[in-house]
Amino acid sequence: MKIIMLGAPGAGKGTQAKMIAAKYGIPHVSTGDIFRANIKNGTELGKEAKKYMDQGLLVPDELTVKILLDRVAQADCANGYVLDGFPRTIPQAEVLDKALAELGDAIDIAIDVDVPDENIVKRMSGRRACLNCGATYHVEHIPPRKEGICDNCGQALVLRDDDKPETVLNRLAVYHSQTQPLIDYYTAKGILKTVDGTVDMEEVFAAIVELLENK
Repeated sequence: MKIIMLGAPGAGKGTQAKMIAAKYGIPHVSTGDIFRANIKNGTELGKEAKKYMDQGLLVPDELTVKILLDRVAQADCANGYVLDGFPRTIPQAEVLDKALAELGDAIDIAIDVDVPDENIVKRMSGRRACLNCGATYHVEHIPPRKEGICDNCGQALVLRDDDKPETVLNRLAVYHSQTQPLIDYYTAKGILKTVDGTVDMEEVFAAIVELLENK
């Protein structure tokens, strides 16, 4: 089962991808995690990716395509995977489809987690992250036990540059112009399914499981 998660930044597709991966025993492949690991380790890729992410821009294709294709070729992806954060554009989707077709394979389903922009700005500006261990929180929905302090390692939590309201609005503008066309792309292929991302996280997951069980 090879799944692509779609939705605007902050729609909750990453959380749902992790829950799908856990339920079905397949890897959650997140380009965001790959980039953040490189940024934390100070690699050249990480430094270059950070320049784009801090401005709310998409990381260029050449920085993403090869690393992702190498990842899904690994043994743990043999029974499927959940792609989170890729593809972001039609050209990326086409590259992915071509690479999979050469392997005699294809994406099974694309799931769009649909959330209005105003909901997303509120969600993301409440996020807090630990730059030391990578844990994430939300001031309303998943607060740390002690305000501003990570439960796991005791380090200070921060509002990341890419979660600030002005950056979120920029990211949403980029999403609508570059990534949203993927909805039409996968609709045309007959594999797109949409769920309401404004409801409770468990309700969103239940809707996704129903889609996967009955596809």
